[in-house]
Amino acid sequence: MEVAIEQSWKKELQDEFQKPYFETLAEHLKTEKQAGKTIYPAGKNIFNAFNTTPFDQVKVLLLGQDPYHGPGQAHGLCFSVQKGVPPPPSLVNIYKELHADLGVSIPKSGDLTHWAQQGVFMLNASLTVRAGEPMSHAKIGWATFTDAVIRKVSDHKQHVVFILWGRFAQEKASLIDASKHFIIKSAHPSPLSAHNGFFGSKPFSKTNEYLTAHGIDPIDWKITDV
Repeated sequence: MEVAIEQSWKKELQDEFQKPYFETLAEHLKTEKQAGKTIYPAGKNIFNAFNTTPFDQVKVLLLGQDPYHGPGQAHGLCFSVQKGVPPPPSLVNIYKELHADLGVSIPKSGDLTHWAQQGVFMLNASLTVRAGEPMSHAKIGWATFTDAVIRKVSDHKQHVVFILWGRFAQEKASLIDASKHFIIKSAHPSPLSAHNGFFGSKPFSKTNEYLTAHGIDPIDWKITDV
């Protein structure tokens, strides 16, 4: 099937889009929409992470699990919410750690597009979800697709920082070649687990130290409230 996606990603993933599982996945989404189900994010934002961070520009892969399932939140970048939407609890904790790590002021905005534009590829393991039903699309084929995406980044790029927060994300470490990339693991920033090793883990400074050491421009992690 034809997918509207940024050109460098299209080249990398063309084979995946032709596979039977992806056809089935697309059909599943179509059927749910026809049945009147609300699906987040909106269709134009399903591949937002790919369209905002071209494959050629990926420096960091930040892995999330599932899109936000409330109205107006999800826009295709993990942990990020649309402009004007208050940061959810996990993002609040991410901002607290960012402030403790680099002294960055805690913003009111939860829109992380600024990170994505600099090469932070903000991938959710599932790219869609039914409204009000967390993990509702976890088993429709997205995991097969996003596992392939992680492998492509690992196989075809050098010196990428993979940030894996929480057990779910850390299970994906087996897809990554640790001999040529840098993997950062810690507890998830969720209020349920942030005190078990997320706070104090310094992922932002560690990322920039690694990038700089390999001659790659660091990330400006500051989010402005515009």
